[in-house]
Amino acid sequence: MNKNTTNHPVFPRALSLPLKLIPSFIHSKALVISLNKIFQKDIEEGELDFLHKKSVRITIEDISIEYQFTLTEDKLTSCNKNQTADLFLSGTLYDYLLLASRKEDADTLFFNRQLHMQGDTELGLYVKNFLDGLDVDSHKIPAYMESVIKKSLPIYENLFR
Repeated sequence: MNKNTTNHPVFPRALSLPLKLIPSFIHSKALVISLNKIFQKDIEEGELDFLHKKSVRITIEDISIEYQFTLTEDKLTSCNKNQTADLFLSGTLYDYLLLASRKEDADTLFFNRQLHMQGDTELGLYVKNFLDGLDVDSHKIPAYMESVIKKSLPIYENLFR
């Protein structure tokens, strides 16, 4: 499988099967609906303009799920998976949970080769800098999610290590 699988928990393939039955456009659509609510103020203030006419594909390797989205007309929208993405991000669910919980920062995860980035490097830096500069306190949903993820991360580690 992936790098560092002996050191990091990996989501079991059998448990990911139901998620794979859902078409990728539905996964992407659910993600952009959530992100539009979470980042509504940032979108209105132009903080995500770097995504205009650029698409990002996020792959969760151990679950084999991909999300692809772009910024169109002041909202994030899902993209056709056949469309070539400008930026590709990939990692395991655990890697993304570490990032979301802020237990690890993006620089560390990329340096340790847990998260991978390919494609438009400038766009990747914009995405990374946006996430690094995100004020969680001003985003109530991410602050709540961060708290839930931090509390559940040890459980995930114990279950899937």
